[in-house]
Amino acid sequence: MAAATELALTKGARFITVAAVARKAGVARSSLYEYFSSSSDLIANLIIDELEYFTERLDQVIKDDLDPYQKIENWISEGLQYVVDGRHMLVKTLNSVAPPDDRKNEIALGHKKLVAPLRQALLATGVADLQQAASFISGVTDAASVRIESGFDAALEIQNAKDFAIAGIRALVKK
Repeated sequence: MAAATELALTKGARFITVAAVARKAGVARSSLYEYFSSSSDLIANLIIDELEYFTERLDQVIKDDLDPYQKIENWISEGLQYVVDGRHMLVKTLNSVAPPDDRKNEIALGHKKLVAPLRQALLATGVADLQQAASFISGVTDAASVRIESGFDAALEIQNAKDFAIAGIRALVKK
């Protein structure tokens, strides 16, 4: 998996093949086929592993927060720190390849688990329209991600994204 991750980060997802990963890892291609049925199956595993990694990372920063607004702030902050760390490039690369149909549900469940704490925190604020609030947060974090990737000051972008999102959630709760 480390060899596949390195290939994805350095060359892109389309270069992740069983043969290329086997070469990079220094093992026989047949050895990889014991674990993965195809290159797309291997990529699906990478996606699932990354979702689990990111979910654990987010869970660690919000686990002790009782205040839902603090959970939301910490969730946004850690999500954007993931961008600062450059780790999000793996996700971007992997999202360019369609996973096998038989793994799509597993990936969807991983994504639901990733956003579950945010959804729970939003519900705890009392927002009337959960989907709207989640969409607004997604828009704010997407915009901040683009700005961070473009070289703007990451700490400032993270703070502004948190402030803007929390003000927006508070405005939605008032309605």
